[in-house]
Amino acid sequence: MTRVLAPFRLYRLAPLFVGAFVLSACGGIVPAANGPSSYGSANDAVQVGTGRDYPRADRSQRQTLGVGSAQTGFAISPSDRACHAELSAAGARFSPVPDTYAAPGCNMVGTVKLASLAGDSAQFGLSNLGAVKCQTAKAFNAWTRFGVDRAARQILGSPLARIETMGSYACRNIFGTSRRSAHATGNAIDVSGFVLADGRRITLKGDWSSGTKEEREFLRVVHRSACKRFGTVLGPEYNRAHEDHFHLEGTGARLCR
Repeated sequence: MTRVLAPFRLYRLAPLFVGAFVLSACGGIVPAANGPSSYGSANDAVQVGTGRDYPRADRSQRQTLGVGSAQTGFAISPSDRACHAELSAAGARFSPVPDTYAAPGCNMVGTVKLASLAGDSAQFGLSNLGAVKCQTAKAFNAWTRFGVDRAARQILGSPLARIETMGSYACRNIFGTSRRSAHATGNAIDVSGFVLADGRRITLKGDWSSGTKEEREFLRVVHRSACKRFGTVLGPEYNRAHEDHFHLEGTGARLCR
């Protein structure tokens, strides 16, 4: 005799049928790229198929991050959360960026989008800067305040207003090699020039060798200051590829050229 399931029993079994169908269609559950240790629960949901694989935060993981930053809708690792707090306390304005994996060796993990940097009494604007590692952003903020702005006031007689860059994150190799550049993980910033409050614009391309005595001194002072804060600093005297910018890299071998 065939038994007929009561309606309420079918209702209770329906989620099991739906779940089995979803798993077969998606090929199973995809784990978070950074693992449970970075984001907490292994049951965090993962967004797949859009170039972004990152776990979504539950309500308890979302946070407001200090000066000018917005509430996030994704999980943040404890180490990044601590870095955000330090960057916020230093006065920088920024927004956390979701972890993104573009290609082998290319990712934006633990990066932030800087809106402005903090000086002794003012905020400094930024041009053309994308996502950057939080630790590198911290070094960049400190260098701008203590190395660039103060040197501009002392040597050129005007405060800094804006830093011009040639970008940060870029999925590419080191020129002439098969090795990924630090830019491929948002761990480097290329700085091309500085705009002062009085309207003057000092560039690496135009003023490293051909600027006034004061402009040339300013650029060399901020170069030496960068070497104290970043892991690798490359400038016009390194090679022709860097004649128009400072390459500021947050981690790696200690190199100042």
